[in-house]
Amino acid sequence: MSEKSAPESNSEQNTFKSITKELTQPFIDLFHSSRALWGINLSYLLEGITYFGIVGYLVLYFTDIVKLDDISAGQMVGFQTAGITLAMLFLGATVDWIGVRKSLIYALIFMLIGRIFLTLGPTITSNTGLWSSAHLIAMLGLMGIILGYGIYQPACYAAVKQFTTEKTSAMGYAMLYAIMNLGGFLPGIIAPPIRQAYASDQEGMLAVMWVYVGLTVLGIAVVAIILSKKTIQKTVEEVSTETKEQIEADKKAEDEKSAKEKIMFYLRNFPIRDLRFMFFIFILIPVQTLFAHNWLTLPVYYKRAFTGVVSDNFEFFTNFNPLLIFILTPMVAALTVKRDTYKMMIYGTFVMAFPTFILALGPSIYTVFAYLTLMTIGEAMWQPRFLQWVAEIAPKGMTGIYMGIGQFPWFLTKVVTSLYSGWFLMHYAPEGVPPAQMNTETMWFIYGCIAMVSSIGLFFARGWMQKGFKTKHVE
Repeated sequence: MSEKSAPESNSEQNTFKSITKELTQPFIDLFHSSRALWGINLSYLLEGITYFGIVGYLVLYFTDIVKLDDISAGQMVGFQTAGITLAMLFLGATVDWIGVRKSLIYALIFMLIGRIFLTLGPTITSNTGLWSSAHLIAMLGLMGIILGYGIYQPACYAAVKQFTTEKTSAMGYAMLYAIMNLGGFLPGIIAPPIRQAYASDQEGMLAVMWVYVGLTVLGIAVVAIILSKKTIQKTVEEVSTETKEQIEADKKAEDEKSAKEKIMFYLRNFPIRDLRFMFFIFILIPVQTLFAHNWLTLPVYYKRAFTGVVSDNFEFFTNFNPLLIFILTPMVAALTVKRDTYKMMIYGTFVMAFPTFILALGPSIYTVFAYLTLMTIGEAMWQPRFLQWVAEIAPKGMTGIYMGIGQFPWFLTKVVTSLYSGWFLMHYAPEGVPPAQMNTETMWFIYGCIAMVSSIGLFFARGWMQKGFKTKHVE
């Protein structure tokens, strides 16, 4: 066996060093980021635990506790998730008007009130069923969560834009997305032992939800203490390419604008005027249905189509995707930071959609893990890049409203998916039917065909989309 030549060996070493640097440098840059950015990440972690923990219970909450049927329960989940996106559309501008810190505090207070109503309702009334007192109290709780989250998420995205430089922004968005999903995984660890400590699943679920109420209070404290006015001002001055004097002048000029001037500015710069932008966000609806199925279909699928480990620990499997997102997203972002955004969207949506056909092979722990792993890799490829792209094209002072408009198709996704998910469960995975007599294979095959539309549409529109399509800031 002949030894490699010295030039060949050096070339391999240089390639390895280059790959290693490409993978590690974004993490190093992010590690040295500001206290304000890490404060946002901590707040997002706590909110991720709370949001995903509650949303993972909602279908079962409305079927087992409020006593709604599958279709009505799915519609209630859709009411919250779609309502959040609609709220972002109208409330995203709040961030641009009152600032990141106030927006976060007000948002968390709204969500705290909503979560108290949601958790307290079943304990103060025994009247259950459609439009019962338990149902109405729960809907009031959902409204509080909707209003709060409609402000909270745009505020976090705007904060990342404010607290990062051109060098650290890509990893900033990737880490925010990853940390949120770490929060989404942790309920699978936190919830089961608490729930199983009670005599019934219903009592256990409510006990877990009280824990999430406490975490919301902790989130308010984090924002109030870590994200002080002084900390935010210092961070903005440090990361801005503008001088302190220029920042203060811009702020003064903005404060001096009349309400009419601000409204006209927003109307002139609404992204709906750009057809390619609108196509870009709406073509993502089919693949985004898989996100909605994470809480509309998968928890019930795990409970009904499986027995043993999967059924008994459905929270873990429901929240396994967020764990993988936490692990994979920063690495994928680091390796693809210099790659073309549009091409990453095509590749990512395909990799996310195609594994749905694996679930069409039938219920098995192996098909579940294969689907979750491959689907997550695809999600990590495109979702953070989409957030970054929307933030970058937003005109100065309009990040919040751009994020709101950019998320509007997500609203439609949640609405539409919630309307048919319950019907599919009732027909292909009905309650009380042995798993062997179900037809979940057809259900997942149909869902896979729907999801593939996004990558196919992006691929065939690539010429039109990429021609002169670049980030722009309209003043």
